[in-house]
Parts: sequence; structure tokens; C-alpha cells
Amino acid sequence: MASGAVERFDHKARESFESLGKTTVYRGELLRHPVYTRVLHWAVALFFFLALFTGFGIYLPWLFRWFTPIFGGGPLSRIMHPYFGMAFVFFFGLQALNWLQPMLWTPADSKWMRNIMKVVSGEEKMEPPETGFFNAGQKFQFWEIVGGCVAYLITGIILWAGARTFGRIPVAISYVVHDISALIMLGGIFVHIYLSTIGEPGTFQSMIRGAVSEAWAWTFHPAWYKQITGRDPLQACEDARRQMKS
Repeated sequence: MASGAVERFDHKARESFESLGKTTVYRGELLRHPVYTRVLHWAVALFFFLALFTGFGIYLPWLFRWFTPIFGGGPLSRIMHPYFGMAFVFFFGLQALNWLQPMLWTPADSKWMRNIMKVVSGEEKMEPPETGFFNAGQKFQFWEIVGGCVAYLITGIILWAGARTFGRIPVAISYVVHDISALIMLGGIFVHIYLSTIGEPGTFQSMIRGAVSEAWAWTFHPAWYKQITGRDPLQACEDARRQMKS
């Protein structure tokens, strides 16, 4: 029942945003991300970095003091930081609802993780044939962000209310957990930026235009390609190679 409500909400949101934007899919391309998904993604990214930069100014003011004038100085950065953080958690919460179904872990993901070194090293030129809309690495990062958001929310409330409300020990622990969660997520974001640009060329445009080439789809997400087109990804790749040679 809850799952049905989430699906209805997500479907209605997609329809509403499609009327506000446009996704053009050319010949040889597939729709990857509709307008709603792209808006959520960039809202999450925007508020993550706003929270990150204001947080750096609070965490290490002697090193990142050049950040704080952008936000009106140290005191104003401290005031704005929790609001940026709440906006990040809010928009990622909507993104989590949007992607919940394709982010569920499957046996194929466990197999992908066991062969992760072959994927990272480039030994495997194409993703395993079971790789669907998201691969196991993307799902792992998604659930890491979910955990990070829960940690931010709990520790952020404790830090915001302060020792007078929660006591000194919970506040001290929250500082450590909050900062470690931020550093872990920042590391994951660096990996995400690399893979979406250099590591998997063509991925970045999927969050700009919403469409990807069929070659990108059968290379990085063959099971999703087969689900959308009904064609065998390996056969499609071979056909494309023959056309290039002829």
C-alpha cells in the first residue's frame, strides 16, 4: 500500500515536471532521465555543495576562511549551513523515492561486486549482461548517501539544538559522526564525478539532456538496454561494428 502511494506520487511529479521542461531523444538514443529526475539530481548537487562549503568554513575556519565571505561571513555561514543541509536531505529524499525500485539490491549486484576489480581495471569492456538501470557501484553509493542523510539529520538536529537540550556527550559524538559522514560522502562524490565524465563518457549528458546513445546503453547497462529495446545488447554491438566497417 505504501509502495503504491510512492509510485503514484512519483508518477504525478514526473508528469507535472514534463509539462515544464522538454527532453529531446534523437535517432539512435534512448530516454534515460526525465525532467523531474534531472531537476532533483541538480537540486541535490547544489545543496550538497552549499552545505559542504559552509560546513568547511565552520569545521576548519583557519583553512577555509576564504569560503565564508561568499556566504556573508562566518556567523551567517553558520546560520545558513543547517538550512542548506535540510534542503539537501529533502531533495535527496524525493530522489530516493524516485529511484527506490531500480536501486533495490539483486543477486546480479552481488556478482558485480565480486568482479569489481575487472570492471575498475577496464578488463571488461562491457558491463556484465545482468547490469540493469543502475550497476552495483551506483546502488552502493545511493545507499551510502541514504545512510549519510540519516546521520546528518540526527546529528544535525543535536548540534543545532546544542548541549543545553541534548547534553555535552551526545553533542561531542554528533560532531564526530557528522564530520566523518561528510568526508565519506565527499569521497564518494569525487568518484561519482569521475565516473560520470571521464570513466563512463556520455553519462554526464544523461543528466543534462536526459538521453543517452544506444551504444552507451548496451555498454554500461546491457540488461536495461534489452528491457527497453527488446534487442540483445551483444548482438546490437556486433551489428554496429559491422556497419562501421562496411
